[in-house]
Amino acid sequence: MASTTEWVAGARPRTLPAAATPVIVGSGAAAQVDGFAFWPALLALGVALALQVGVNYANDYSDGVRGTDLDRVGPMRLTATGAARPGQVRAAAFGAFGVAAVLGLVLCAVTGHWWLIAVGALAILAGWYYTGGRNPYGYRGLGEVGVFVFFGLVATLGTTYTQAGVVTWPSAVGAVAVGLLACAILMVNNIRDIPTDVVAGKRTLAVRLGDFRARRAYVAMIWIPLLLAVVCAFASPWALGTLVLLLPAVLLTLPVIAGARGPLLVPVLAGTGLFELAYGVLLGVGLAL
Repeated sequence: MASTTEWVAGARPRTLPAAATPVIVGSGAAAQVDGFAFWPALLALGVALALQVGVNYANDYSDGVRGTDLDRVGPMRLTATGAARPGQVRAAAFGAFGVAAVLGLVLCAVTGHWWLIAVGALAILAGWYYTGGRNPYGYRGLGEVGVFVFFGLVATLGTTYTQAGVVTWPSAVGAVAVGLLACAILMVNNIRDIPTDVVAGKRTLAVRLGDFRARRAYVAMIWIPLLLAVVCAFASPWALGTLVLLLPAVLLTLPVIAGARGPLLVPVLAGTGLFELAYGVLLGVGLAL
């Protein structure tokens, strides 16, 4: 029976900034047009966090039963290590998705935008079929597409829309930036796992690109959002505050370009999550001022 600590580790808390950041940026964009609303923002945050945890447990379950997590560097894997039975991990994933669904329904009731139920349903399906089902899209190199769409565009623009009732161009630019940073988290994770994924037949985008090009893609995913923040400065000069992250961006990309592998990429993965969160706070606050 897995301990509480193991269940928390299995939820992969280092990935949670990918859920919080789009809500922060989307709320900042809503505040820019005097549309910020506390309760919709809080509900959107709850939906995003629950979805992220659900995806993480679903990934743990699906990869575990397929045997692709048997030799893996990184966070605790509940299914592959035998710390929890597969059915328990699957139930945890469905439970987290259920929490996201309930909070999403409350958000729809509060805002009156009931058509967003369909968007939420698609997000849950995307979370499950990332590594679940007979033909998971994450195994075909499309994981970054799903992350960019749902943890970038949908989460950011949806947050702005449920508060302000409109989608602004700074929110759209911010959504692209956030999506790229969320993809950077997945990319560096998959760069670390290229050797084991190749053996397991998991054709992630990193595997398809190859080690050299995957590392360059990661660098682009870190630096392009900083350029997009400069674009947002045309709407709010305070968005330039994100440029304090220039040094952290250098510190993150140097080991990746230098060819760090295996355990040496674990700190980069954690740092990328914190980088995304810091970016979201700086850009969100910058847009709101």
